[in-house]
Amino acid sequence: MKKKVGITASVLLLALSGSLSVSAHPGRTDSSGGHTCWTNCSKWGLSYGEYHYHNGGSSSSSSSSSSSSASKKTTKSKQKSKQQQSTQQSQKPAYTTSNLKVLVNGTPISFTAKPIVYQNTNLVPLRDIAESLKAEVVWDHGTGTIGVTKADHKVTLTLGSQTVFYNGQAEQIALAPKTINDTTYVPVQVFAKGLGAQLVYDENTNTLRISL
Repeated sequence: MKKKVGITASVLLLALSGSLSVSAHPGRTDSSGGHTCWTNCSKWGLSYGEYHYHNGGSSSSSSSSSSSSASKKTTKSKQKSKQQQSTQQSQKPAYTTSNLKVLVNGTPISFTAKPIVYQNTNLVPLRDIAESLKAEVVWDHGTGTIGVTKADHKVTLTLGSQTVFYNGQAEQIALAPKTINDTTYVPVQVFAKGLGAQLVYDENTNTLRISL
C-alpha cells in the first residue's frame, strides 16, 4: 500500500511540475506580461518565435487571428449592406404614372399614354399635347430634333437636351424631352411659353387648364 501511495504521489508531482514549467519557464516578460520564445521552445510546449503569456493568456498570434477574422466579417457585412442598397436603388422606378388631367380650352385631352411624374415634374406625351393645341410636329430622327409650330410660334427641342429654342432664341428647361416605352414626353410649360398658351393649375384636383 505504501508503495502505491508513493508512486501516485510521484506521478502527481511530476504532472504538476511539468505544468508549472510550461506556464512559468524562464524569460523576461514585457509590459503586457508576455514575451516571444527563442530558446528551447519545444521544451516548454511552444513554437519557435511564438509570443505567449506566463499567466496562461492567449498568444498574440491567436489574438491577431481573432481580430483579423472579426475584421473580415465586418467588411463582408458592409459589402453585403452596400449591395442590398444598390439593388434596392436599381429596383426603384425612375418615374411614376400621373393622374394629371389636362384641358385645352375646356376640353379634356384623351392621352394615348398616361402622363408621368419624373424628378417631381409632370411630363405629358408630346404628340397628344401638340395635336390638342393644333400644332404641327416635325421629327428629325437622325438628330433627335423635334420642331413644333403653330401660326408664328415655333418651338425646337432635342431628345436628351435641356436647351429649347423659342423662335430661334435658346433657353434652358427643367427636364429634357425623353422617350419612354416608345412615347416622347415633355414638360407642358415648354408649350405654354413656346406656343403662346396660358396655364392654370388646380392643385386640389390635379387639373391643368390650357387656353389659347
